[in-house]
Amino acid sequence: MDPTPPPPHRPVIRSQADLERAWRHLVEPLGFSAHSTWMMLIDAEDHPLPQLTQVEDCDRVPEPEVLTGFAELAAHLLDDVAPGGRWAFLRSRPGSGVTDVDRAWARGLVEACRELGVPTEVVHLATDVDLLPLPLDSLAA
Repeated sequence: MDPTPPPPHRPVIRSQADLERAWRHLVEPLGFSAHSTWMMLIDAEDHPLPQLTQVEDCDRVPEPEVLTGFAELAAHLLDDVAPGGRWAFLRSRPGSGVTDVDRAWARGLVEACRELGVPTEVVHLATDVDLLPLPLDSLAA
């Protein structure tokens, strides 16, 4: 028996469908006990880095300074770890459907990152029953 651990999951992410498959690989089976926001850094060659960042207690509409903090962290890590890359965010929570809080997180993350010039992918939502994209144009204020 080979004791070598398997290599980390490093798919190529060039489309929203690729990103959705990557998130599914990471979070299925679905089912969550808390509200979290996950950050995935994708390098300039379209591969996700093997580390994810999970921020817990994301159960309320985010304050502007929280979103700015996410964007500043994203900008700093992008510059230091994966220049030329981009970020993907996933909101996970118990329940089903899309809520106003989900929309506020998705819209807020993308807009805060845009203000700092941080490239992002479509934000995704994972609930107990589904994983789906939350495109910015569907998140009217």
